[in-house]
Amino acid sequence: MNALAQWYYKIHEGVFPSFQRADGIAPLAMRLYLAPVFWMAGTTKIQGMEDTIAWFGNPDWGLGLPVPWLMAHVAAYTEAIGALLLLLGLATRWIAVPLIMTMLVAIFAVHWQHGWAAIADSSAQDIAVRLGAAKEILKEHGNYQWLTAKGNFVVLNNGIEFAVTYLVMLLSLLFTGGGRYTSVDDYLSRLWPIKV
Repeated sequence: MNALAQWYYKIHEGVFPSFQRADGIAPLAMRLYLAPVFWMAGTTKIQGMEDTIAWFGNPDWGLGLPVPWLMAHVAAYTEAIGALLLLLGLATRWIAVPLIMTMLVAIFAVHWQHGWAAIADSSAQDIAVRLGAAKEILKEHGNYQWLTAKGNFVVLNNGIEFAVTYLVMLLSLLFTGGGRYTSVDDYLSRLWPIKV
């Protein structure tokens, strides 16, 4: 067993330390993945701000959040500006905090009641019945071939899956920062190093 452990660590230490030179790639990938997600979420809210405010405030069919005018504006502009900052890797850790807050609100106020999955399991009987009915209606009254040319229809479950995924990515960026050699943050820290 001792020889196996030595062999393992010898290979480990021979291979993985060289990856540290490129450790900015993972934060870059996360930032590039998240930027369009938050850009679309934020700009959609901004373009339909009156509807966003109504959705944030209404307790019957919306979120029932307090001070919906303020909350809607804060969420929308946090997401839109956050997307731009993530894209650049500028103030990455700073913007991760309010974006984490928006994800926590989304998880608990919007998606929690629907469980984990973002897309419903099409093999579940009630979902299969709904999909079957929708397909029949579309075949009879629509251009089904054209509508399904880019993929199959699904039933959105609206669970926490995507919001938790974004939350985990943001937590990683909070701890790692924007990435060495791949973010404005890194270049600014080299330009103006902090002297302790």
